[in-house]
Amino acid sequence: MAAPILAFEDLGLIQGSGWLFRHLDVRVGERDRLALIGRNGAGKTTLLKALAGHIEADEGRRTIVPGTRVVLLEQEPDLTGHATLIEWALAGAEAPPRHAVEAIADQIGLDLSRESATASGGERRRAAIARALAQEPQVLLLDEPTNHLDLAAIDWLEGWLNRFAGAFVVISHDRTFLTRLTRQTLWLDRGGIRRAEIGYGGFEAWTEQVYAEEERNAQRLDAKLKLEEHWLQRGVTARRRRNQGRLAKLVEMRAQRAAMIGPQGGAKLAIATDEVRSKTVIEAEHVAKRYGARTVIRDFTLRIQRGDRIGIVGANGAGKTTLLRLLTGEIAPDEGKVRLAKTLNGIVIDQQRKLLAPGRTVREILADGGDWIDVLGTKKHVAGYLKEFLFDPAVAEARVDALSGGERSRLLLAREFARASNLLVLDEPTNDLDMETLDLLQEVIAAYDGTVLLVSHDRDFLDRTVTVTLGLDGSGAVDIVAGGYDDWAKRRAARPEARKAAAPRGEQAPPPPKKAKLSYKDQRDLDLLPAEIEALAAAIARDEAALADPDLFTRNPKKFDQLMQAIEAARTRKEAAELRWLELAEQAEALG
Repeated sequence: MAAPILAFEDLGLIQGSGWLFRHLDVRVGERDRLALIGRNGAGKTTLLKALAGHIEADEGRRTIVPGTRVVLLEQEPDLTGHATLIEWALAGAEAPPRHAVEAIADQIGLDLSRESATASGGERRRAAIARALAQEPQVLLLDEPTNHLDLAAIDWLEGWLNRFAGAFVVISHDRTFLTRLTRQTLWLDRGGIRRAEIGYGGFEAWTEQVYAEEERNAQRLDAKLKLEEHWLQRGVTARRRRNQGRLAKLVEMRAQRAAMIGPQGGAKLAIATDEVRSKTVIEAEHVAKRYGARTVIRDFTLRIQRGDRIGIVGANGAGKTTLLRLLTGEIAPDEGKVRLAKTLNGIVIDQQRKLLAPGRTVREILADGGDWIDVLGTKKHVAGYLKEFLFDPAVAEARVDALSGGERSRLLLAREFARASNLLVLDEPTNDLDMETLDLLQEVIAAYDGTVLLVSHDRDFLDRTVTVTLGLDGSGAVDIVAGGYDDWAKRRAARPEARKAAAPRGEQAPPPPKKAKLSYKDQRDLDLLPAEIEALAAAIARDEAALADPDLFTRNPKKFDQLMQAIEAARTRKEAAELRWLELAEQAEALG
């Protein structure tokens, strides 16, 4: 392994009355693409700040190659004291050149003249990205970079990082983002850290092996496992196995829903049976909504059934919130009708987390200070209910202010899922959540008896959760697709107008071909490439699973190197095949 350009040896940090972590060895090579994984509260953000040199460690030694520029993209940048976003982006001794910041801001659609005080979460995140990337780092430390970003901005950031010549370490809950970008994994777990030379795609297989080995070691030593220490690990393993069955059920539900959606994406309202009508909870018919001269939603028709999981996706400003408010009856359409079942009883979990009052304890929020909480008509002890949402029961007396952002989000989910309801409205629920909490949230949504309306930019979460995706492109049209994000993206990718809309500002989408039909070679590639892409994806997954063996490098370094080279080659071929297929699909669509 080449010498690192940034490292921390024997790192230790005290938090509160004890050690957050101790004796950590972290090394970052000049071309590393590291996923930093760990439970909420494990210290991931603190570790990034220590690597960046922003906080002083209580133990250990930080080393860095002279001249190496390390830049930290913080999760919540402090814009206090700066009137506008551009003023903040150019502040400080390490401020990047103005032209560099403006160039990146233009590419990601950010108006830097926006007042800091009124800027949205997405605008603040874009400003932080523009400042960080314009500093031309050799090592980039990213703390939840996709939070508050829309899909177009996430795609742009993925492209930039794929071309980045330096190293990066990233904390993210976005599985798709991590799988596409990372090649190594750092796992911060129970005060220690492990490293594997695999991307996030092989992480789950690796952790299963680690937990299985711990179990075998405990049995060999004839030691009884401590329940309070290991209940979470065993729960994670069981949950992932249950999720496989849940995903199979989700595929079946999508197939049933596809039969109710017309060929142009509109719901077949006119021919619905009495049984279907009796299950309808929200019915939208030829709905339109305008703000001034702009039509945000036009001619939208959909019948939402009891038990549907509806995902809403699109760029910021495309009309997602407007559509959500129309479907819940919060606002009225300018044209058409929206009918809601009289029995609807909804709860809304929004991005602002308004229900978590500072200064209150976890027990006060969950059970009004008592020991018992009413969960859907069943009394449960606070300690037991906290375990269901991956909390140590001792956290019951903690103040909300002391919890991490992810823990506060998880607490809000625990509180709201205890209430009786038949409509659940989730606005960006995955922000700040760790992977294990995301698995839990997917399971809870799957078991929910009612209907779910979900706005999210987390592509993997949508693919694992929703039965129908409503996609908005800003034109007023709403795509209705049975399936998740991936199903919607495939439909959009084949349409020339979608590719044109997705082109970066200032660039023109390529003109459609003028041929009468595809050539023999092009048609053959169009037909055969999907199977090739699937085969390459399977090969990558297989080789990453093999690399997850923690003893492979020591036992067989030659095979380890062969697998690494094979994965890299397969990724390159897969990316080229995907681009080729998209180009051919666009040409075929233009030719009719």
